Amino acid sequence: MKSIDSTEKKIPNYLDYKTPPSRQEAEAIQRELQKKVVTHNEFKEIRTIAGVDLAPLPGAEKLVCGIIVFSYPGLEESERVSAVVKEQFPYIPGLLAFREGPAIIEAFKNLRGKPDLLMIDGQGIAHPRGLGIASHVGVLLDTPTIGVAKEKLYGKYKEPGETEGAWTPLISSNGNNIGAVLRTKKGTKPVFVSIGNKIDLRTAVRITLACTKGYRIPEPTRQADIFVALLKSTYK
Repeated sequence: MKSIDSTEKKIPNYLDYKTPPSRQEAEAIQRELQKKVVTHNEFKEIRTIAGVDLAPLPGAEKLVCGIIVFSYPGLEESERVSAVVKEQFPYIPGLLAFREGPAIIEAFKNLRGKPDLLMIDGQGIAHPRGLGIASHVGVLLDTPTIGVAKEKLYGKYKEPGETEGAWTPLISSNGNNIGAVLRTKKGTKPVFVSIGNKIDLRTAVRITLACTKGYRIPEPTRQADIFVALLKSTYK
């Protein structure tokens, strides 16, 4: 692997990602990190976008993460990296970032440079404490992120229209708009798009649609999912 110039990609010191000893402490960390989420665009231009996906390795108590970097809007692949880490936190809905985040961080460290945007298979602020894995990782990496989830975790919504690009707001229990229920392909279920970090919702929706090429799932995370499935099949 090529050495990485520190000017290309700076990893904050707090990415040691210490495992909290209890659910209560994990939730407290989420509440603190949520305060750091930026819900407006903090970039001038998106030229590269990385799809992120991960999965457990059956019987190994490990997780594998794959990241693929694409040009944007052309979606030409330029790099792919992966990492395998030990599971250090149990599976608890709403706290998945403490279980899965370390794998994403380790894979991210292997990239030659920092992508302009991460698209993560999971929730952003569409989360009971406003900090799903896309927001959690976005804050830790101090980078723009979008959460694109296949299923709803939290909130209420009305079904969007059947046309491609139709969407309706995802609403939290206190009435805030926390995401978009987006129809990416006619005749399929919608996906759930939410702000991760350093991006606004309308931009997140626009980029998600621009990355959707004939499938329900946008290409960056769709290809990352295929990559992770391959890694799982070859892992010994």
